[in-house]
Amino acid sequence: MDVKILWMYHDLMDLYGDKGNIQVLKTRCEKRGIDVQVDTCGIGEKQNIDSYDIFFLGGGADREQNLIFEDLLSRRDAIEQAMKSGTAFLLICGGYQMFGKYYRDQDGKTVNGLSFFDYYTEAKDRDHRCIGNIAIDVEMDGERFPAVGFENHGGQTRNVSTPLGRVIKGHGNEFQGQFEGFLNDQVAATYMHGPLLPKNPMIADLILKRGLKRRFGDVALEPLDDVLETQARTIMLKRIGAEAPAANASSEN
Repeated sequence: MDVKILWMYHDLMDLYGDKGNIQVLKTRCEKRGIDVQVDTCGIGEKQNIDSYDIFFLGGGADREQNLIFEDLLSRRDAIEQAMKSGTAFLLICGGYQMFGKYYRDQDGKTVNGLSFFDYYTEAKDRDHRCIGNIAIDVEMDGERFPAVGFENHGGQTRNVSTPLGRVIKGHGNEFQGQFEGFLNDQVAATYMHGPLLPKNPMIADLILKRGLKRRFGDVALEPLDDVLETQARTIMLKRIGAEAPAANASSEN
């Protein structure tokens, strides 16, 4: 088996070490003998987006989002075709916001999103910034487990119909909100930096399974030794005083 990963705007949307997410996906493939190809795509560069199994777009500040949004909007049809072809999407922070209807900054400037989903993001003031460590209770593809990360966003994302998880500790989509991220059968979107995947290998493997499904159907991934990853997540849960449901056995594979 092999998997093809496209990392969009790697040179701009890489806030809080989002490149670590790509490294985790790559390493977990290599440990299992799965060939992995990682390509990048910057502003003005050509890529056949619908030929990739996994599409990754990381986070960026307002400046970076303003730089990429016209280029991203110009690729809407190609991204939609990728969705139709079964590509799996992982979107972090700014990437998450831009798949919704729009992002409005604190000065009232509105950046149009791709409008694939009905949620929208507004940053009304500087007194309600969502920042700090966060833990959520994730339910994804039949698995339930706690996930941890770091959030830092002024934008409040509203009208999310299907969140990635319920907030255990932290803010989430909105200041002192109850839910975090967005999830459907192909797209996993979140505000969790850190980066997300090193301490949450269950999410990494579910993203890989979604990507592999595009060409190989449902696959079972060989379990890996995630002792260190699990310890890191457990320590963070304890550090922030988060009580979470125990992961089921299969979600640790």
